[in-house]
Amino acid sequence: MSRMHDNEMDVNLSFVRGLINEQFPEFSMLPITPVNSVGTVNHVYRLGEELYIRLPRVKEWADIEKEWSWIPYLAPHLTLKIPEPVALGKPNASYPVNWAVYKWIEGNQYSDELIHDEGEVAKDLADFVNEMHSIDVPDDAPRAGRLPLLELNKRTLECIDEADALLDRDRVLAAWEDSCKASVWNGHAVWIHADLLRTNLLVHSGRLDAVIDFGGVGIGDPAFDLIPAWTVFNSKGRKVFQNSIHADKDTWLRARGYALHQAVLIIPYYRVTNPQFVTLAKRTLNEILADLDTGK
Repeated sequence: MSRMHDNEMDVNLSFVRGLINEQFPEFSMLPITPVNSVGTVNHVYRLGEELYIRLPRVKEWADIEKEWSWIPYLAPHLTLKIPEPVALGKPNASYPVNWAVYKWIEGNQYSDELIHDEGEVAKDLADFVNEMHSIDVPDDAPRAGRLPLLELNKRTLECIDEADALLDRDRVLAAWEDSCKASVWNGHAVWIHADLLRTNLLVHSGRLDAVIDFGGVGIGDPAFDLIPAWTVFNSKGRKVFQNSIHADKDTWLRARGYALHQAVLIIPYYRVTNPQFVTLAKRTLNEILADLDTGK
């Protein structure tokens, strides 16, 4: 699989086969095939017909163990399908982080062409978010999310400059400045997925069927789970999503700021190594600017 990061660990088909043979010989006869994905944090390989493997690309970003630990706690409270852990791979001399095997979930990454009704999908995702935010928070729950918007200002402005002609600089700056007017979150921490992008939503038979990649899961500002208003939906779905979430104005504005921040980080970083991801980030900015133009 192609490299996206300078510090990416070397992983290929024969390497993955070696890990499986060494740690899970019961799966050694199953075929292994790469899964084409826009995802940037993990390599994904299908293992037979019913399983798949996730392996972190970068040692410092490895989050399999956290996902593995908390998915069983969250799963009983969620209506949509989420990853189901099967086996946890251990670090060794050739691969220094955890990796894991999960049950395969049928479906394709979200795209407008695959869904039957955007409003229906928006309601289903809003229900998922509301369910996540209602789950009890134990004392040992991990923190999740990013810094307050104003603390991200320097990096955001740098990335806007780096992206240059790839975005509408003046309008993006105006949208960022508008989002930074939102009050800083100081409320009760809730469970958040924290990475609800199109790449982490699976569609099956025209409906939203599953939410995947819980590597960023933890507790924090609920605004982080409102970013699909722009990263996933168009204006129709965004309105349904907003009405189903019932977020206050400041939470909504913070969410828009986090969606913008993430998009402008993606564009210069992945412009060569993952152009599909850059296309999705540009789409996010267009949705944000559409809201800015209409005063929403």
